[in-house]
Amino acid sequence: MSAKKYEERNEKSREGRRSHLLRKWMLIGVALTFLGLFIFLPLIVVFSEATSKGFELYLLALTEPDALSAIKLTLITAAIAVPLNTVFGVLAAWAIAKFEFKGKNILITLIDIPFAVSPVIAGLVFVLLFGSQGLLGPFLEANNIKVIFGIPGIVLATVFITFPFVVRELIPIMQEQGTDEEEAALTLGANGWQMFFRVTLPNIKWGLLYGMILCNARAMGEFGAVSVVSGHIRGLTNTLPLHVEILYNEYNFTAAFAVASLLALLALVTLVIKSFVEWRSEKLRSE
Repeated sequence: MSAKKYEERNEKSREGRRSHLLRKWMLIGVALTFLGLFIFLPLIVVFSEATSKGFELYLLALTEPDALSAIKLTLITAAIAVPLNTVFGVLAAWAIAKFEFKGKNILITLIDIPFAVSPVIAGLVFVLLFGSQGLLGPFLEANNIKVIFGIPGIVLATVFITFPFVVRELIPIMQEQGTDEEEAALTLGANGWQMFFRVTLPNIKWGLLYGMILCNARAMGEFGAVSVVSGHIRGLTNTLPLHVEILYNEYNFTAAFAVASLLALLALVTLVIKSFVEWRSEKLRSE
């Protein structure tokens, strides 16, 4: 090969590397610009508006009775919904990943319904079922059971909206692991519970935790379905997102942004925990 052709090839190679670096930094710039405009900037606005009139008013907005009631109801709802969905998620994922049965594809489709249906429609379905004029309304009223416009309705709507998160995280993990270790445990004399707690659970613990984190974040931030079934009763059936809406509609912007900052802070904490779980999970897989 002549020196001229060799130099031309090197020049083309350098141009290719420069072009590659240019495309890489352009894509990174677009991604950072998008994140800045649609994620970081709104977060900055929320926290700046929340503290614009002083830290004292900020704390007052978070500690007034209606806000404390909304915080309490949000925590109660998440504390009920997340364990229920965790149990359902483990059982459903175990059945789908480890066994073959008729209707398996139908079950998978049903699990995805909350992703496909608008939360408002989901809330309306619960009203049609449990409302005073609904299918089960007369029976509930006759037995003095209040579901709609009460905590049970809020919990039901939240459970419905969030139940795919845990199971959808566990299914691919369990399918990848197969059944060899569990069959070996049974062969060595382990019973069903021993197999689950000593073999299955340790293998899925990080995926399970990841699904629970996502489920908890969605449960605390759910608005549409809860808005339909709650009745917006201040101090009784308002969760944090509903309380923010009421404050904003009343032009109490400082208090609205203060409560919204609490939800934003929750989202940031969730992201940090989620990133740690992802890092830990990847580290264990690489080992």
